[in-house]
Amino acid sequence: MTFETHSNASGNDPAERPVERMTGVLLPFARIWWLVVLRGVAGIVFGLFAIFLPDVAVATMLFVFAAYMLVDGIFGLAAAVTAARRGRRWGLLVVEAILTLLAGIVALIWPALTAAVLVLLIAVWALITGAMMIGAAFQHGPHGQGWLIFSGIVSMLFGFALAVAPMIGAVVLTWWLGIYALVFGVLL
Repeated sequence: MTFETHSNASGNDPAERPVERMTGVLLPFARIWWLVVLRGVAGIVFGLFAIFLPDVAVATMLFVFAAYMLVDGIFGLAAAVTAARRGRRWGLLVVEAILTLLAGIVALIWPALTAAVLVLLIAVWALITGAMMIGAAFQHGPHGQGWLIFSGIVSMLFGFALAVAPMIGAVVLTWWLGIYALVFGVLL
C-alpha cells in the first residue's frame, strides 16, 4: 500500500490538515464525518421518540404512509392519462391508482384500522413462515432440524401474539424499531 499526502494549505493552520490518499482513493468519510454524526443523531432522536412515545410514533408513521399512498395514487392517475394519450393500455393503471388512493384515504380516516391490518398482515406472515419452517425441518434431516423447529415455533408464537392483540403488537413493533434506530444511531 502506498500513502500519499496532499495539502491544499500552507501547513500553518492546524484546521487545514493534509488529506491522506491510499492508492489514489480518498479515505472514506474524511471530509463528511459530520454527516455521519448527524445521521447518528437523527437515529438516536427517532429511536427515543419511538420508544417513549410509541402511540405518537405509530400515528405519525401511519400519517406518512397515508400521505405517500395519496401522492402515489395521484401519480398513478397521471401515468394512466399519459398512457391513454399515447394510445397505450391504461385500464389497469387507473384501477391500481384508485385502489392506492382508497388505501390512502382509509389510512387517513381510520388509522387504528390501518395499524391493525398491517400488524395482522405481519401476524399471518409469521404464522405461515413458522409452519413452513416446521414442515421443512421434517424434510431437512437430522442436521439442524431442531433449530428449524425451534425457529418455526418462535415465529408462530410471534404471529399468534400479534394476531391476539394487534394494537399492542403495533406498539411493540414500534419499540423494536426505536431500539434498532437508537442502537444504529449510537453506533454511527
